[in-house]
Amino acid sequence: MRIMGLDYGERRIGVAMSDLFGWTAQGLEVIDRKIVADPMARIAGLIKEYEVESIVVGLPKNMNGTVGPSGENCIAFAETLKQTLSLPVRLWDERLTTVSAERTLLEADVSRAKRKLVIDKMAAAILLQSYLDSISK
Repeated sequence: MRIMGLDYGERRIGVAMSDLFGWTAQGLEVIDRKIVADPMARIAGLIKEYEVESIVVGLPKNMNGTVGPSGENCIAFAETLKQTLSLPVRLWDERLTTVSAERTLLEADVSRAKRKLVIDKMAAAILLQSYLDSISK
């Protein structure tokens, strides 16, 4: 069974998936809420397709550890996921995952337009990999 990682944002939701053993995370897709009419239905479809057993949602905290407005939105989203999908949902500190993804893409000389298309799923993969590493210890 797999674990899904979600990098939740106002406009886009980055999606990552673990391998069957829970060792590695791969970016899967970006759900753009201006294009996808029902993001929850898309997430539910991916859960069914990949036989997901639990979900990890990135929790953006301030550098001092407090939770701001974006974090509150993620907490509400995680609660909606839990109630709608009846799966375990964990919040995971995602500080600097987008920064790390951006840096990696810049080092790979990926154009700005292409970075915009993949940064959210890459951030989801980074946060999910961080979670997987923590539970494997």
